[in-house]
Amino acid sequence: MPTLRISEVAGLAGVSGDTVRRWIDSGRLPADRGAHGNRTVDGADLAAFLRAGAADDPARQVSSARNRFRGLVTAVHRDGVMAQVEIQAGPHRVVSLMSREAADELELDVGSVAAAIVKSTHVVVENEPVRGQRHG
Repeated sequence: MPTLRISEVAGLAGVSGDTVRRWIDSGRLPADRGAHGNRTVDGADLAAFLRAGAADDPARQVSSARNRFRGLVTAVHRDGVMAQVEIQAGPHRVVSLMSREAADELELDVGSVAAAIVKSTHVVVENEPVRGQRHG
């Protein structure tokens, strides 16, 4: 399983490096010391942390997202023919259905870093009011 540096965890979770350090210091996110003394996080531990609701963290940075979502594989469900792959990309949870063969060829497992590339001819956009503002 890959081990990730603080900056990589921050990028995958959509937060700052300081937020990741606070998660580690508070015991919410397990980490080890690497060969050079730097803290590292196991990919599977990060996947479990994100599945458990880290995406709801109020310290999460908000950014505009395009059609490529780089993130961490948090779940893979394979059957005989198909695979369902879940990726947590910052605050976005992306679920993809693909052939089992494709998932196996891509070596997608919990804790793997992957990118979900979305192409759609139909995108729905909704207006979300700013807190404290009323419309109408």
